[in-house]
Amino acid sequence: MPEFDLLIRGAQPFPTLGISNGKIVSLSDGSAHDEIDATGLHIFSGVIDSHVHFNEPGRADWEGIETGSRALAAGGGTLFFDMPLNAHPPTCDAASFIEKVFAAEEKSLTDFALWGGLVPGNLDKLERLADRGVIGFKAFMSNSGIEDFECVDNATLKEGMKRAAQLGKLVAVHAESDAITSRLAAKALAEDKISIRDYLDSRPIHAELEAIHRAIEMSRETKCALHIVHVSSGAGVALIASAQGQGVDVTCETCPHYLVLTADDMEKLGSVAKCAPPLRPKSAQDVLWRYLENGYVKTIGSDHSPSPPEMKRNYNFFKVWGGISGVQHTLPLLITEGHLNRGLALQTIGDLLSANVASRFKLPNKGKIAVGFDADFALVDLNQTFTVTKEELLYRHPQSPYVGRALTGRVVQTILRGKSIYKDGQIVSPPIGRLIKPNR
Repeated sequence: MPEFDLLIRGAQPFPTLGISNGKIVSLSDGSAHDEIDATGLHIFSGVIDSHVHFNEPGRADWEGIETGSRALAAGGGTLFFDMPLNAHPPTCDAASFIEKVFAAEEKSLTDFALWGGLVPGNLDKLERLADRGVIGFKAFMSNSGIEDFECVDNATLKEGMKRAAQLGKLVAVHAESDAITSRLAAKALAEDKISIRDYLDSRPIHAELEAIHRAIEMSRETKCALHIVHVSSGAGVALIASAQGQGVDVTCETCPHYLVLTADDMEKLGSVAKCAPPLRPKSAQDVLWRYLENGYVKTIGSDHSPSPPEMKRNYNFFKVWGGISGVQHTLPLLITEGHLNRGLALQTIGDLLSANVASRFKLPNKGKIAVGFDADFALVDLNQTFTVTKEELLYRHPQSPYVGRALTGRVVQTILRGKSIYKDGQIVSPPIGRLIKPNR
């Protein structure tokens, strides 16, 4: 009888992988029911995108779990963490958590985990969310842009962190000072300053630094694990690195758009590149890269936050929806800009996109190519260069700031728990996603 269900041969840096019952069971050769010849390809652990907005239920016309997870798979992804806002209702109690799980189990091509919300008025609901298996709690320190997901005041955030620590849960924050950004935006609008540059000026780096500092001090006091999402500048990472050196349990992610696009690009590309925090000057980006290269940025998430095209059109740039569509190209962007252009090791890219994510968020049997772990892989042709086109985008709305960009590192095949879900440009599986809960 064959030893394995599946044998993958020829990929680097693991020439043989034996898989049975969805798990890696051997790194040695043998016989199998099925084989994949991966000669000439590099094998990564499947991308774990810890920061997406698939907006379902309630706003599936913005993206949806089906299209979002298919795009993730096309980019080598096997697991996403869906943010609590943009869905309606947002995932701020047990009932909304269950509703989202039902939708994802029916529609998701990939495995999934869910963030719970931390908002004014739901502190007493955090325990039930933790019991259901949320990955952690997400809070906004500035206006979220979504009416039914309010930003937290200091008292709510501090108490939420205290309760999260008692529950063994991490808190993630969108760190921008609402006082600073709201005041600067109001001043600009009062003076009829509504351009891209005016928007950039209304969300300065120091607004991010103030919020990061405040969140770190609350983490220090409450002993709550803290994760700062989408840090946009090296100065922000420097604050986090300093706190880590003082024993604070704080980590951060950045996003591909902060690593490959700048404020100048935003002015050229327009609304398709609007995000918050906004894109930064090249000088700030260079410092961000240095901190990433030195190991202070632990994870990278896409912050995929799409919308219908009409929400991206307005003469007043402050009213344009702020969100970048990018979940399909995180891995090739990192290969191109990180590995080829800056010498970042492929192993480091794998850690940023998989191993570190699984470790920080306590995911069982995910994120590594090792015996006993789930057989989640991306097979990539590191020699293939391609240009991103609208036609290849699997999003509900084919828009992205990366359209027209030449990338190297084509994802040839994506495998989830030993089953091919994407191959040679095609989705090749029905939805098979499962809810992944963190270890407690």
